[in-house]
Amino acid sequence: MGVRRRIAAAAQRRRRARRLSGLLLHIIARGKIGRSPESELVERYLKRIAWPTRVTELGESGALPAPSPNSVSIALDERGASLSSTELARKLEGWRDGGKREARFLIGAADGHADAERASADLLLSFGAATWPHLLVRAMLAEQLFRATSILASHPYHRDG
Repeated sequence: MGVRRRIAAAAQRRRRARRLSGLLLHIIARGKIGRSPESELVERYLKRIAWPTRVTELGESGALPAPSPNSVSIALDERGASLSSTELARKLEGWRDGGKREARFLIGAADGHADAERASADLLLSFGAATWPHLLVRAMLAEQLFRATSILASHPYHRDG
């Protein structure tokens, strides 16, 4: 098969998977990422995800946008659960199969989330005990979302072991 046909076939598979998924992966982050190597890395992973994705950037303070009906909120927080890639994939699968329409991944400002934001989250998710720069957290989250959706699609990107 020629290169153009492979690219077209891959694009068609991604479009079909987006229609079938039904779960929007929405990254809501405090602060602006601008044009940077980190933003390029985030975009690279988001483009590879077959599910619908969205990124919303907010100022350092102020209210979060209201969640849409039938959504789930995941706050990235150092006190949260540290899930393996497979465990994250199973969470996404459960939300998707349970009829959720949106998974909102919340990245806080430099001082993290307000107590009310943390309390209202359906899940607190941690990338370990280390403190990570917000720009890298976005890239790490985008990669983990790509990995999780790849696991659910039985794609060979992820290797357990």
